[in-house]
Amino acid sequence: MKIVIAHNFYQQAGGEDQVFADETALLESRGHTVARYTVHNDEVNNLGRITLAGRTIWNGQSHRELSELVRREKAEVVHFHNTFPLLSPSVYSAARSAGAAVVQTLHNYRLICPTAICYRDGHVCEDCVKRTVPWPAIIHRCYRSDRSASVVTSAMLAVHHARGTYKNDVDAYIALTEFAKSKFVDSGLPGKKIIVKPNFVYPDPGISDGRGGYCVFVGRLTESKGVGVLLKAWKQLRSDIQLKIAGDGELAPMVRDAAASDPRIQFVGRLPTDQIYDLLGHAAALIFPSVWYEGLPKTILESYAKGTPVIASNLGSMSDVIVDGRTGAHFTSGNPADLARTITRLFASGELVAMRKSVREEFDTLYTGDANYRMLMDVYESVSQGAISRVL
Repeated sequence: MKIVIAHNFYQQAGGEDQVFADETALLESRGHTVARYTVHNDEVNNLGRITLAGRTIWNGQSHRELSELVRREKAEVVHFHNTFPLLSPSVYSAARSAGAAVVQTLHNYRLICPTAICYRDGHVCEDCVKRTVPWPAIIHRCYRSDRSASVVTSAMLAVHHARGTYKNDVDAYIALTEFAKSKFVDSGLPGKKIIVKPNFVYPDPGISDGRGGYCVFVGRLTESKGVGVLLKAWKQLRSDIQLKIAGDGELAPMVRDAAASDPRIQFVGRLPTDQIYDLLGHAAALIFPSVWYEGLPKTILESYAKGTPVIASNLGSMSDVIVDGRTGAHFTSGNPADLARTITRLFASGELVAMRKSVREEFDTLYTGDANYRMLMDVYESVSQGAISRVL
């Protein structure tokens, strides 16, 4: 199959960038012809505010370039990961007009929330979820705490909801979890177009033994990732359970201070992938205390690949992905006391060791490259038949 994979890279590399790379590599390893169409948000620094605003809503250049690429490559499917802000939603109609089917992975909640994470002022926020004009985001300056930037992002959503872009120019959406699908259906996206397909880990790093006996946190050190909740839980934890924290971000100074004052906490900073796998594999549990809905974090899937259970907030996608008592445990989101109690119970009972086999079984069933390839091809084949019908 001939496929175009399109992606707008972020200034700070994230999970969506990695999924773009992983899926492209997976398709090429199976013999498919894949052309890439990408832009990078570093280009934003060279654009004036008015130019950037215009391109965010409708980028004529990306529309022309993508249409030409699809025709030149005779692509059957164009799969989009991120289009914000430089590609813009104009690329959907470009792909369709050139004869290709259009697939969009919903890595975040951008189509229903200008900030993309449904999180504001320290709590989950759905004020814009069911609105075709997301004006609360303007009132609260949600996007980058900047009213004018919030106006542009909200205008993009309003224009394309009114135009019917999201309902008519996309053949299929890929939601990462059932929870995410339910949120997009509530917002008005047609449920029949939304297919649930998770992220994956490829190549398989292999299971480990978890004999290190410690807990680990891997991720961005930000408020929304629950770093504050994690550190408060360790203050309340009445045991010598060790915590290793890997990552970087705005709360790094807070983490360094916590590590300096508590010998149970070790801050290891940002690590390369192979060292992250080692850290996850020898851990007794991954702690994932995020306080927003999340998409489908690769850290959780990487932990599953290593056979390591996950202790996570009972919120959003995490409530779908972690099976309480089988692949990990839930605690009350934002509640450090409940996190401390959950960790104490699991270590005392020995449940974490017993879970490792079922954790790896969950990975083998849902999150390998082979499983993901089959699901992805099912999506592509179904939408490409629809594209052929449109032409005929």
